[in-house]
Amino acid sequence: MAGTVGATVELMRPKNLILAGLTVPLGAAIALKGTNVSFPLLPVMLHTFAVVFFTGAGNAMNDIKDREIDKEAHPHRPLPSGRINIEQAQTFTRLLWFASVACLIGGLFTLEGYGMSNIVPSVLIYVLAVILMVTYDHGPTTKNAGLLGNLVISLLVGAVILYGAAGVGYLNQPLLWWIFGVVFLTNTAREMVKDCMDMEADEGIRTTLPMKYGKEKVRMAAYVILMFSLVCLYMPFWLGPFAFGQLVFQTPAILALITLNGPLYLGNDELVAGRIRAAMLLGLIGFVVPMML
Repeated sequence: MAGTVGATVELMRPKNLILAGLTVPLGAAIALKGTNVSFPLLPVMLHTFAVVFFTGAGNAMNDIKDREIDKEAHPHRPLPSGRINIEQAQTFTRLLWFASVACLIGGLFTLEGYGMSNIVPSVLIYVLAVILMVTYDHGPTTKNAGLLGNLVISLLVGAVILYGAAGVGYLNQPLLWWIFGVVFLTNTAREMVKDCMDMEADEGIRTTLPMKYGKEKVRMAAYVILMFSLVCLYMPFWLGPFAFGQLVFQTPAILALITLNGPLYLGNDELVAGRIRAAMLLGLIGFVVPMML
């Protein structure tokens, strides 16, 4: 029983959920920065859980769809390893979708108690995310379309901070869009590197960038994209709202990214993918700290 519970939790990919769980309240805090509106703790918490359950459901759907591929590419995952069966995974996924929608509705209803009534932006972002998620794994199956699939996933990841801001009714802070740019670009590079890692297992099933252009060129392009993400990261410290000296709080994230050229050259794709995810977390922390000062 304990093994099954652990496998269902693993199906959600908890490491990815940490980023989602931190990004929603960060988006809300940025949106309300400089306003006289008090931080709506309960709605933000419910919106955060809506995203966490949504992300978990999306990851579970992906594992269900890729269970045959993962027998070769990721045999340790819950489904290919046999620690959970397909029926259990499908039931768990439906529960996650239900919980996500319930939290979304709860978050929207509780906003009224804080004098906030503009729910349209958050609903639109959520509906768009559902469409992107469903069309990624099912028709027209954008995950099989190489770069388009990479961009869809990165848009979903980047949209989380916008959803956090939309949940409190504000999307007009430039800082939100710079952070969106950082997350979108870094995750695009990560998806490209993951395609390099899975190329052999994807053969005959998906058409990815490494299959078209070779792993070396895709890794090089991924590093260039990471450097563009650093431009987005610098901008809030150059143009405001942060002081330029506060860029020091981004040192760990910057170092984690600029030192990836060696591992990319050596083809250490798994290390690179993991370090990019860590850099995204460090980057978010690097934005949170100066906001608190």
